[in-house]
This record gives sequence, structure tokens and C-alpha cells, in this order.
Amino acid sequence: MPEQQRAASPQRALSTTARKPRILVIDDGDSVRDIIRLFLERDGFEVCGEAADGLEAIELAKKLKPDLIVLDLAMPRMNGADAASILSKTMPDVPIVMLTLYQNVLGNALASAVGVKAIIDKTDGMDKLVACVRSLLQSDRSPAD
Repeated sequence: MPEQQRAASPQRALSTTARKPRILVIDDGDSVRDIIRLFLERDGFEVCGEAADGLEAIELAKKLKPDLIVLDLAMPRMNGADAASILSKTMPDVPIVMLTLYQNVLGNALASAVGVKAIIDKTDGMDKLVACVRSLLQSDRSPAD
């Protein structure tokens, strides 16, 4: 029994340290999700889950409770706009970033109506996405300094 107590001790110590912000990534392209994960993790974020369509996104978001969701617009089964509309109602405190090649199709008015906090064009690059994620997560928290 004492061994079990010692084993649990480091876990408690880890839980008191600051945790990395948890991001859920949804895109129907495996390679796109891989690239997004690479850039986010390189910048200190944790990708807590990945999904390939809007229906999976909703299920995973409820289960994983991420700090932020990166969501593609054009996906099978349920597109990103429909998923964002549901997610923003069920998880209103979780910012959603729409990552798309169809920024002109979505438009700021529709994005705002479905609860999307930011739209990033995939052609703008992953550094812009990471900067957006960082900005949204910092604006949702009180300054630590």
C-alpha cells in the first residue's frame, strides 16, 4: 500500500503545475491534421484530440472539453459551419477557429452567427493559425504576469 501512495504522489504534483492549453483539431485531411498538430505542439499547446468531420467533432468536444477548437469548413457528414453552430451553443466559453480554403464563402457575418471567433485561410500558413490560437486563449484568461 505505501508503494501505491508514493506512485500517486508525483501525479498530484504534476496536476498542480500549469497545464498546456488543450486544442481539438477537426479536418477531413489526415495530413492537414498532422501539420496543424505539429505547429500547435511546437508552440506549447496540447492537441487533445482529432476528428475528420463535424459529427465526430461534437462527440469529441463533449468528451474531451478542449480549451479551443480548430475546425475546417468543408468536411463530409457535417460541415464546419453546422458543427460550429452546435458547438458554440453547447460550449459557449470554448473559442472556435475556422481554418478554411473558402474564407470568402464563409464571410464574417456567417462566422459570427455560428459562433466562430476567427477565420484563418489555410493559404496564410500555420504560423498565423498558431498566433490566432495564442491570442484567443490569452484573451480568455487573466494575465499571469
